[in-house]
Amino acid sequence: MTTLSTYLQIANNQSKWQAMTAKSPEVATQTKYFEDHIGEVTSVDEFMKDARLFNYAMTAFGIGDMTYAKGLMRKVLEGGLTDSSSLANRINNANIKAFAQAFDFAANGEETTSSSTLVDNVVSRYTEQALETSQGEQNPGVQLALYFQQRAPSLTSIYGILADSKIFTVVQTALGISSSTSSQSVDTQYRLLSSKVKLDDFKDPTKLQHFIARFAAQYDYNNGGDANSQSSLLSTLFDTSSSGSSFGLDSSLLLSVQGKKFGYF
Repeated sequence: MTTLSTYLQIANNQSKWQAMTAKSPEVATQTKYFEDHIGEVTSVDEFMKDARLFNYAMTAFGIGDMTYAKGLMRKVLEGGLTDSSSLANRINNANIKAFAQAFDFAANGEETTSSSTLVDNVVSRYTEQALETSQGEQNPGVQLALYFQQRAPSLTSIYGILADSKIFTVVQTALGISSSTSSQSVDTQYRLLSSKVKLDDFKDPTKLQHFIARFAAQYDYNNGGDANSQSSLLSTLFDTSSSGSSFGLDSSLLLSVQGKKFGYF
């Protein structure tokens, strides 16, 4: 299967795939521990001392690879978001900011972890992360597409793209920007992306899916995909009777993507 066909299979049935992921033994075990114990936490110290709770929450917000940075994350949590000069507000990382907002001990104190809304939010995010990770083990392109779908609409600046390596990879791939540009200055990269990307497009569901389709086609081409597999995908996507949704991926868009990548026009 191509990256796009796999992505669409999941995106068109997101709730079903998340439910399946939530029931997997590892996810279910970790989630139960979080649900059973997070309400007992009343401070940043208690939160960070329980590695299972802390790691679960960090993973849920897409920053599981930063669990080692306990000094940094302590400052993020203790500083909160009320003060515009706090670390969470100064770090240009949407995932860290969302984490700080969810666990805002500075503003809510002992009540921070008592909300069912918090638990539902974190569990949902963790399940989505687990789904993305499992797909990434089979096709990293699908993981990137799912990640981009979830987070791109909340981008507020071009710097947000540069600060998130996964989002940046999707944008680079979709637009055919050489990976060598990553070695250029931040200002140079900012100017380049500003000339090519309109963040408001990512808030439009149809335009977002068009961009992901473009990424998926280019990703497969870069990684050994061929024209025949893309043609087969087009046929599948044009027949929307079985899936019930094509995410606005009309024939003109897909033919354009295919043609540009494989020299048809």
